[in-house]
Amino acid sequence: MNKLTSLFLAVLAFCVFFCQNVCAQVALGDSSSQQNALNNAVNLFKTSLGNQQAIYTGPEYYFYDPHIKGNAYFKEVNGFTKGSIYYDGSLYNNISMLYDLNIDQVVILLPSHVSKFSVIKERVKSFDFLGNHFVNINADSVSNNTILKSGYYNQLYNGKCEVLGKYSKSIQTTTSSISGLENYFSLSKDYYIKKDNIYRSVGGQGALLDILKDKKKELKKYIKTNNIVYRDNPEEAMVKIAAYYDQLSN
Repeated sequence: MNKLTSLFLAVLAFCVFFCQNVCAQVALGDSSSQQNALNNAVNLFKTSLGNQQAIYTGPEYYFYDPHIKGNAYFKEVNGFTKGSIYYDGSLYNNISMLYDLNIDQVVILLPSHVSKFSVIKERVKSFDFLGNHFVNINADSVSNNTILKSGYYNQLYNGKCEVLGKYSKSIQTTTSSISGLENYFSLSKDYYIKKDNIYRSVGGQGALLDILKDKKKELKKYIKTNNIVYRDNPEEAMVKIAAYYDQLSN
């Protein structure tokens, strides 16, 4: 039998209770009948998951204290939303999920909506969620790496250059004149570009152009002609600039 999650154990516990009572009425003391009923319940539960049962094997997930202001999730979406995960070499579609930026974990909901789990990160290659494609990077496996940490990164652009966004949240404390100390979620974003097989941090448009300095003159003209304002939308600007740089480099 595959590894059981805490929910699975709870479901089985109910099945045991149900089957034992039914079997006791039909054939008191008939342990083989009880075992058969339990096996049938297990098989029914596994059949309901179909070929997706392997993904529901992580630790159970618990929501945060509701008194913390804001939430821990990507794009502030705190309701389970359909996405897809490439997990253990297989693609799983239409998975109800959240992305917790505080602990950098993908959280999935069992189809029965009874319980939720943190996906085992080491088995995730990538996932698609809310129109974004996230890749799981193992920092130790990246050559010439001095800045990336292991975790999920939003792959904003993937051409000759690669642009990544790293999002995280942390719980901070502030003082309120009304309620005293208050906890809240604080968001931070960091960006990186991969050029010549080396990842570099991007702190702004100037830093990006310095990294792409061999085409800096052409890129400045492109930015001006297309009215690209980096500070208004850094991600969109980085993608456009990186894509144009790739065109120039052909």
